[in-house]
Amino acid sequence: MELVFSQILDGLSIGSVLLLAATGLAIVFGLMGVINLAHGEFMMLGAYVTFVVQNMFRPLGASVFELYYLVALVASFVVTALIGVLLERTLIRRLYGRPLETLLATWGVSLILIQFVRSVSLAMMLGIGVTALLGWLAKRFMPSSLKDASFGNYLGGAVWAVAGLLGIFSINIFASFGRFFSNPWFGPRNIDVTAPKWLQGSWGSIAGIELPGIRIFIIVLSAFLLAAVAWFLTKSVWGVRIRSVTQNREMSNCLGIPTDSVDSITFGIGSGLAGVAGCAITLLGSVGPNLGASYIVSCFMVIVLGGVGNLVGTVIASMMLGIIQSIIGSGSLLIAFPDMPDGLRAVTEFFATTSMSLVLVFIFIIAFLQFKPTGMFPQKGRSVDA
Repeated sequence: MELVFSQILDGLSIGSVLLLAATGLAIVFGLMGVINLAHGEFMMLGAYVTFVVQNMFRPLGASVFELYYLVALVASFVVTALIGVLLERTLIRRLYGRPLETLLATWGVSLILIQFVRSVSLAMMLGIGVTALLGWLAKRFMPSSLKDASFGNYLGGAVWAVAGLLGIFSINIFASFGRFFSNPWFGPRNIDVTAPKWLQGSWGSIAGIELPGIRIFIIVLSAFLLAAVAWFLTKSVWGVRIRSVTQNREMSNCLGIPTDSVDSITFGIGSGLAGVAGCAITLLGSVGPNLGASYIVSCFMVIVLGGVGNLVGTVIASMMLGIIQSIIGSGSLLIAFPDMPDGLRAVTEFFATTSMSLVLVFIFIIAFLQFKPTGMFPQKGRSVDA
């Protein structure tokens, strides 16, 4: 039974990571109806921000290094939130009400982010800066007569296309200066993050069973952030505005609520939570550019099972999925209960791998949705009735 308890604890920590990521996805999906396939890549960006912060703190000495993870948590949230706001203002905002185009666009963004992390270098960053600067200058000094013309949108797109071509040309120029400019910062290989000493080892025991510090920290972190999100949505002014827009966007707009700002803030919070989830994942093992693909499907399963936009349902569904994958996928039931019937043992052995445990979760969700197609806690409001 000690093995089963240990796997339950592992499942709770995995479920806590899913909870952090799925909470942001549920907020975005519930408010804007946007299926963001790049959400997993925001988790990946959060993990790489943690890696960068770790390397920045390493030369500062052992005592200062112990504080890097706390800084990384804040940095991963801020960086991914800003990238999320940028994505919403430049791309997602133009595709509202067009779910298929949004789905394809965010999938393209996910592929771009994966390749960006694999190949980013100083030359590439300078080239991106050149593109942004040229595009901004062209827009800033373009005559108003051209901006307001019927072909203004096409002209703006052409200007950015030219700026992009000049940026690519500048990347090649900077890369020719030497390896310092051309060498990739991360590459395609996985990276490792060293947990600070205060997270390593055990944080106590229950009935003789050790409580790993990393697992307990992830669970506590998830609970704290969930409480913070719940407080923000129920007590703060912007939280009330977000819930109002979720219930009825048209009426909220008529009442003077800035729905555009609400969309940006919501997307930023959802992306920031994904970044924190990526920061937490670094404590569980090495991470790489394909990190997002491993979690995005599970995140969608959580919000579908729990009910779109419902925090309580998201909590229950994420913990259920984490525990099922941990206990079944590890094969610990075979060790804890060696005398189980042959038929049950054969079924347990069949699903006793990580990939097959995910298949079992799919089967469970499909069967559950036959009886509760809107999830455990369906969304309520006028928008649902419409």
